[in-house]
Parts: sequence; structure tokens; C-alpha cells
Amino acid sequence: MDANDSNEEKTPVSVEDVHKAFGEQKVLNGVNLQVGRGETLAVLGRSGTGKSVLLKLLIGLDKPDSGVVRMHGQDVAALKPEQLAALRKRIGFLFQQAALYDSLTVEENVAFPLSRHSKDSPEQQRERVHQLLESVGMGDHGHKMPSQISGGMQKRVGLARALVLEPDILLFDEPTAGLDPITTDEIGELIVNQQKERKLTAIVVTHDIRGAKAFADRLVLLRDGKVVAEGTFQELQKSQDKFVTQFVGSA
Repeated sequence: MDANDSNEEKTPVSVEDVHKAFGEQKVLNGVNLQVGRGETLAVLGRSGTGKSVLLKLLIGLDKPDSGVVRMHGQDVAALKPEQLAALRKRIGFLFQQAALYDSLTVEENVAFPLSRHSKDSPEQQRERVHQLLESVGMGDHGHKMPSQISGGMQKRVGLARALVLEPDILLFDEPTAGLDPITTDEIGELIVNQQKERKLTAIVVTHDIRGAKAFADRLVLLRDGKVVAEGTFQELQKSQDKFVTQFVGSA
């Protein structure tokens, strides 16, 4: 194993002095962060602080103005389309609104990535989908349409779909947004269990400090496009920065 392979294994996600602006609006202004293998990092901040933009850079939906985003040691912005497609197969993404296809059943939604990217037989694919739905507590709902299940259930299905290609990195965009406190706790526990069981590296973009406290190993707080605090929840609680203490004090 050479040094690059070793670094990739230890640090699957690396953001190095990343800047991103839209016109005159600076969204990311020199962001640095790293995520270790098997670690869950929560990226926190108020609305409009660039959290979702950061996710887009991580999966190559946008490019930084300067700086480098590396996923599994690869400079995402420099990848050719076929290389980017191969990288994305190793990344699971749970969208804020679950983003299920209205015209497909729960089972068909989870199976959709398999139908495009897997060489398994239809029977193997069905078994994979059934196992995943069982693992997120949705085993009895495969025949239903998204409109027939609650928002929390849709998040569970979205998580199953994010896991179906067996990724080693998971990205979450506001996974508990719009959910009641009990469902928020359930989704948080589900994220933790799936991440630990599968030894996944995870990045959770959220403004929900209570949820982040429950499921993240480490937290990063963004303000004005910069990282203003980084560490465990307990470490952020001890910060001398008024903004940091106010933010984490809501948990």
C-alpha cells in the first residue's frame, strides 16, 4: 500500500481551503475539514451558511472557485464524467425531503439504483431491497406509494435507497428537518445504527444541534463561510466564542 492509498483509507473526505461564491456573495470562504474512516461529522450553521453548497461540492454537482475537495483521495472537480460516476456509486445521499419518486412504490424506489448499476439477478436485487427495508423498519411497507407513508417513513426509505449500492460514504442533508421530536430521535438512532453496523463514513449537514449531539462523533460549525469551531459537542460547549455557545446551548 502506498502513501496515497493509506491516506485515502484513513481520511476518505478532505476539504482543503475551499472558496465558493455566487456573484458577490461569498458562501464558503476558506473551509478546511477532514473526516476519518468510520467517523460521523456534523456540519452545523445557520441557514445560508453554505452547508448544502458544501454537499454539492463533495459529490461534484458544483466546483469550488479555489481549493480542493477530495473524496477517497480523488480531486472531485478534476474527475472526468465516467470517473465521477464511478465515485458516486461509493457515496450514498439522503436528501432533505427524501426525494422519492412519486410514481414508484417504496420497494421500487429502493431498487431503482440497483436496476441501473447492479449486475445482480432480479431475485438477488429483490432480496437486497427486502433486507434493507427490514433494516430501517419498513419491511411491511414495500408495496405502498410514497404518498401513503409519513415524512419519517419517507426518510427511512430514503436511507434504504442511499445504502442499496453498499456505499462507504454517506451524505445527509438535513435528515431530521420537518420531523417531530420523537421521529427525529428515531431517525437519529437509525443513522447511528446503520453507520456503526456498516462502518460508514458520514457527513450530516444540519441546523439541528440536538440531533447532531446524538449522532455525530465530531461537529463543525460554519459562520460567514468559515469554520469557527470544531470538536466534540462537549468541546464546543466549553468554547469562549459567544456565537458557538449560543448555538450549542439550544441542545
